[in-house]
Amino acid sequence: MTVSVTPLQKVKDFMKQKEIDGVLFRTRSNFSWLTGGKDNHIVHTTELGVADLLILPEKKYCITSKMESARIHDEELIGLDYEFIATEWYENQDKAIEKLCEGKTIASDVPFSHFLDFGRELTGLRFTLNEKEINRYRLLSQKAAGAVESTCREIEPGMTEFEIAAHLAAKVMKDGMNPHVILVSTDDRVFKYRHPIPTEKKLEEYAMIVLCAEKGGLVSNVTRFVHFGALPEELAVNKGKLMQIDVAMNAVTRPGTPIKDVLQKGFDTYSEVGYPDDWRYLHQGGPTGYATREFIATPDMEDIVHLHQAFAWNPAIRGIKSEDTILVGEDDNEVLTHTGEWVYLETEHNGKKYLRPDILIR
Repeated sequence: MTVSVTPLQKVKDFMKQKEIDGVLFRTRSNFSWLTGGKDNHIVHTTELGVADLLILPEKKYCITSKMESARIHDEELIGLDYEFIATEWYENQDKAIEKLCEGKTIASDVPFSHFLDFGRELTGLRFTLNEKEINRYRLLSQKAAGAVESTCREIEPGMTEFEIAAHLAAKVMKDGMNPHVILVSTDDRVFKYRHPIPTEKKLEEYAMIVLCAEKGGLVSNVTRFVHFGALPEELAVNKGKLMQIDVAMNAVTRPGTPIKDVLQKGFDTYSEVGYPDDWRYLHQGGPTGYATREFIATPDMEDIVHLHQAFAWNPAIRGIKSEDTILVGEDDNEVLTHTGEWVYLETEHNGKKYLRPDILIR
């Protein structure tokens, strides 16, 4: 599958392969994927949108309510040749879909009625990104990383973690990004918890700021750290150890490599740097793209790394974590969230130089 294949063509090829009559898409992420970055959400905290897409061999439908149809038509699907099926807001939209699909074999991206549940396989169609998606991803990732890095430069001791999160959220939302995840921890909480949501605790010296930002369906993931004053010896040592794990994992994330082998490389490097069990305290990440993680990588999975697939690994040892969004390229991987405006550690691995984010000292 080349970098120029459109999502719609992937779906039509899938229909032929599976010998089915059509595919129903209900999730927000797949709506965005199929339409080149358009949006069908109202409620932020649900996976499903307010408009469904039905793809048949010769026709495309959008099924929604009359309450939503005008905006979806004018601002999201204009020029994309979707025929609208609009129900009253008080009517059952599911019945309209079932009627439209009578006598047909239809697959769905979520469990629905008697349709075939091909959700995992349909999600796999979007792993390999085309050129337009990659260009959108680059822009998003630079904005997301810039928001986190500028927040690190602007926060001050005495601010609560809630205030830091709000400061970041304002930057993200101002640029039209949707913050799927904002994590903030400060001082001892950085050492205690690998997955910390913000609290009322006030920043004293050390902060971790994590962002998973979505725009047009794509999600960019980035973590940065800031420390006020000289680093304690433990952090000064551990940031170098973590860089070894991070670089080892990213370096072997290449086309055709089993994902479990990338994990094993990480596990081996954890042991080499003296933290053999720390990988157990936080998932290590995995493929990203149209979700913060398309799936969490585990040691027993059979999936492989694809060309033009995005990944976000997040190894962590005591007091420090690394997380960037990378794109698997033909000759090398591209760190989409590398702005060039941060402080970096430089290392060499298998004859190549790598720059990885350092802790900002203020």
